[in-house]
Amino acid sequence: MTKFIFFTGGVVSSVGKGVTAAALGRLLKARGFTVMAQKLDPYINVDPGTMSPYQHGEVFVTEDGAETDLDLGHYERFIDINLNQASNVTTGGVYAEVIARERRGDYLGGTIQVIPHITNEIKRCIHAVADKNGVDVVLVEVGGTVGDIESLPFMEALRQMRSDVGRENTLYVHVTFLPYIGASNELKTKPTQHSVRELRGIGIQPDVIIARADHDIPKEHINKISLFCDVRQEAVIPAKTSEILYNIPVLLAETGLDQIVVDRLGLASKQEPDLSIWKGMIEEIRRPKPPIRIGLVGKYVELHDAYMSVREALYHAGHANNRKVEIEWIHSNDLERDKGWERFTDLDGVVVPGGFGERGVEGKILAAKWARETQVPYLGLCLGMQVMCIELARYILNSDEPNSTEFDSQTEHPVISLMPDQHELADMGGTMRLGAYPCELVPGTKAAQAYGEAAVSERHRHRWEFNNSYRDRLGEAGMVFSGLSPNGRLVEIAELADHPFMLGSQFHPEFKSRPNHPHPLFMALLAAAVEHQEARLPQVERIVEQVNELEF
Repeated sequence: MTKFIFFTGGVVSSVGKGVTAAALGRLLKARGFTVMAQKLDPYINVDPGTMSPYQHGEVFVTEDGAETDLDLGHYERFIDINLNQASNVTTGGVYAEVIARERRGDYLGGTIQVIPHITNEIKRCIHAVADKNGVDVVLVEVGGTVGDIESLPFMEALRQMRSDVGRENTLYVHVTFLPYIGASNELKTKPTQHSVRELRGIGIQPDVIIARADHDIPKEHINKISLFCDVRQEAVIPAKTSEILYNIPVLLAETGLDQIVVDRLGLASKQEPDLSIWKGMIEEIRRPKPPIRIGLVGKYVELHDAYMSVREALYHAGHANNRKVEIEWIHSNDLERDKGWERFTDLDGVVVPGGFGERGVEGKILAAKWARETQVPYLGLCLGMQVMCIELARYILNSDEPNSTEFDSQTEHPVISLMPDQHELADMGGTMRLGAYPCELVPGTKAAQAYGEAAVSERHRHRWEFNNSYRDRLGEAGMVFSGLSPNGRLVEIAELADHPFMLGSQFHPEFKSRPNHPHPLFMALLAAAVEHQEARLPQVERIVEQVNELEF
């Protein structure tokens, strides 16, 4: 029978449940087990697709087109698996399904209640992950913090799971935070004790406690947590904040967490745990490297989590190109007000990610113009490709009129326009072009060279497309449409022929990047950025020498 591991959080939110679950998933996979992961989100939105990035951070998209929580990105990157729609469940989705069944008469006139109807639907969603994928272990994370009123139905469903599938098939991991009191120079365990008491009041006794802290955790603190929370000492796992995100599986392995889980669930290891390749990757990340500055021009840069997958994809490609990527977070709104341009000094590459709405778009167009004119490597993602096309159209037509109908419905030059099947849609949620679609590459192009394949599959999340009426005009100006849908109708990748590297994709390559398998387009960007850096360094050195001579 499939084993279920449930992760709850205590004391504060953003304590690291998702990363902890992902890290344990990596350890179990290293032992030969098949693993899937699921996030239970207590908010009433059906999915995060319509939520502001300021509210929720990045919306991660799966292969089958689910708009999900950003923690699914952690699961995929750490465990190196592809998740699906069953991997993200929300309160809104649960209630929508139960209400739809009630309207159809499926409950035969019964009174619909949180228990058993809502909890049964939650449990059905949990079982669906195991049934759909046929895996050994399912990791289930509950969003929020123990004590939140909105998470109570999920907690009750988790409590019932132990009776439904048996104690030997369930394990509860509670991830808590130990605050540090500077005045007394000590960590405090009392909030963790209260958190576990709250959890036990719901009916869940944790089998493992992950004690998170920004400082070393003394042994006496572990003993105190064990005593007051009724958890074995060896199952209270100290987890000090790691400087390297991907080192967490290694640190947890050193505590014996995976062995505790295997023993507790009666799992027979299919092979000796082998983290040698992962540890080699960590050593490569840790090895000192020359820095390289990449500008990320976005409209939500105040919250870096809004671009989590983009950030991680840059880091992945940087390590593979022997560079430590330093991201310059540039707000596109500032560029529109002629502010922040000094931050472009010494950039060796520019990334313009996706986004929705008119705010900040002109700043992104200006960033594309700067990259084209200065010959600095550029990678545009979704909207980043579209603004690159708009900018070139404005240049060749000598007009500010070219635009997207998303931002100017009356523009005379709709270089980017709404997809035909999107015109009559009223609902905003889950109605875009979502998930994996095939893309055929044009031989001899930078895109084909980067991938080394004739055809690829990439994940989409957008409504607007390149307007084919402008293919010829932009093509005459040097734009190459190097990636197309199999029928040739949709532009998937565009690039400039007379530029060292200026390429945009209608899809989101960042979702498929892994720390040990960087995405080809990000690899190509970093390779071009390294060439740009190496070409300009002698010039910088000469200027420094001239300045030094003047000083003497």
